Amino acid sequence: MPATTQVSRAVTYLVLLSVFTGVGIWTVPTAAQSPKGRISEARETATVRAIRRASPAVVNIHGQKTVRATASGMAGADGPDSFRQVNGMGTGVVIDPSGYVITNYHVVEDVDNIQVTLHNGETTTAELVASRVRNDLALIKVKSDRPLPTIPRGTSSDLMAGESVIAIGNAFGYVHTSTQGIISALHRDVPVNETQEYVDLIQISAGINPGNSGGPLLNIEGEMIGVNVAVRVGAQQIAFAIPIDQVVEIVTEMIDQQNDSRLATGLRTSGGPREGDGVTVSDVSASSPAAREGLKPGDRVVRVGSQQVDNKLDFSLALMRLNPGDAMELSIERGSERFDLALTTETRTPDSYTVKELAWSIIGVQAKPVPDSTMRRLNSRMRTRYRGGLYVTAVKGGSAAERQGIIAGDVLLGIHGWQTSSMKDLAGILEHPDIKEGPKAKFYLVRREQTLFGHMELAAHPSSVTKHR
Repeated sequence: MPATTQVSRAVTYLVLLSVFTGVGIWTVPTAAQSPKGRISEARETATVRAIRRASPAVVNIHGQKTVRATASGMAGADGPDSFRQVNGMGTGVVIDPSGYVITNYHVVEDVDNIQVTLHNGETTTAELVASRVRNDLALIKVKSDRPLPTIPRGTSSDLMAGESVIAIGNAFGYVHTSTQGIISALHRDVPVNETQEYVDLIQISAGINPGNSGGPLLNIEGEMIGVNVAVRVGAQQIAFAIPIDQVVEIVTEMIDQQNDSRLATGLRTSGGPREGDGVTVSDVSASSPAAREGLKPGDRVVRVGSQQVDNKLDFSLALMRLNPGDAMELSIERGSERFDLALTTETRTPDSYTVKELAWSIIGVQAKPVPDSTMRRLNSRMRTRYRGGLYVTAVKGGSAAERQGIIAGDVLLGIHGWQTSSMKDLAGILEHPDIKEGPKAKFYLVRREQTLFGHMELAAHPSSVTKHR
């Protein structure tokens, strides 16, 4: 069966779990729970405790979008295009007390005015901060005058088939609907259409419905282990969730891109998505605020301001709360030594970017020069005369490089007709007016002794990025 046929069939049977209708949004107020008398231990099960623990961080997302009702697009019809407003609903999860919420991108896609109802019934507005269409994830910022409760976060690295799970969401507008099931299978790949495919999903038997999109999947301890995203139409108890470790990695990348567009610290860090993974300084730019305060690669960041840093997401969120010129207070571990320092963040300017940062921001690659000896051997085997290249060591998710299928191990030979024999070459290319005004550029590379080429839709040059505050 051709691949296109398989994809088309998948579209028929997969439904994303947000709801957009032409009628009003259903809202069901939560009843106050004030039981009289003592509740037995037999009734207060692990499931009850898990739902109670996680529910305060689950929010209802709703709003309107404008859709086209095109008369001429209907068989046998003619007349002008018309438009109508439809209401939509979905679910989100608070991951930071300042109001950052994770949801699915399709929940907030093209929504004119994002409204969020908190667990206490309060309704407020939110703005879209960042999104990753390919992974169907979005980060929104809720406006709130007080700290919001956050979801306890688990890990998806040790999930087991048969493990009990709980889904919470606004199913058909019934807010904070909870259902229970098991993990049916792990590592499911589910095509949606010709351009989108969910990868490495959790398959669950918990009952989820339209409106559940973006809501949390919990383990029996009330920790978030995934984001509910879709059900299989026509089947019973077949639903899917994005694993939390994948969600955290993608959301962290999204936040880092926002931070990189507005703040200059000279600090590059590495760390994992799980609690306890920690954050380590991987690179310090010369003459940067970080360099002036004496930070070194290998330093471990344990606190930013009052925020304890247990993983990379903690660190990235802490930076989101800072504006250029703010003091960034850090607690650092260096070997057996622990000390505090404060570096002053700066406004990101074109001059403050190193070539490594530009390559990561615009193309989405980390690279280093190919040694002359390696290049000579490559030319000998390929019978070519390439003068040099850049060895791709890492590719950023959602970047121009990833969209074009560039992978670690490729040797980048040239961009837009210019050779990339050195990092100096790359710096000149990325600062060239033709590239800055882009946005498309042809590239050439070698992979497994084959020369390949393509066209990249480059990200905006940092100097032209609209800053998010």
